[in-house]
Amino acid sequence: MTDTGRGAPGTGLLVPAEADDTPPEVKAIMIEAYRRMTPGEKLQRVVDLNRTAEAFALARIRQQYGPDLTEREENLRLASLYLDRETMIRAFDWDPDVHGR
Repeated sequence: MTDTGRGAPGTGLLVPAEADDTPPEVKAIMIEAYRRMTPGEKLQRVVDLNRTAEAFALARIRQQYGPDLTEREENLRLASLYLDRETMIRAFDWDPDVHGR
């Protein structure tokens, strides 16, 4: 991925050329809509996106390890995607290198 240094105007974010496929007119509309959002609305967007990402991760875990996982095991495997191995062992006595992520 090549970083062109081009950013979404007003965001301070750099966008790799390969990921920048949004037409400028649409991008301007999106940015204006984000600017009109309240902080609470922006936070809700982040929460919703995180929940979606978590749902995809859980779907992958269930597909990989089968439907018979306990809720605890699902939660541990999900947590191991966010936390480092040492924290997982210290906090939950769960080694992702042994049990899987």
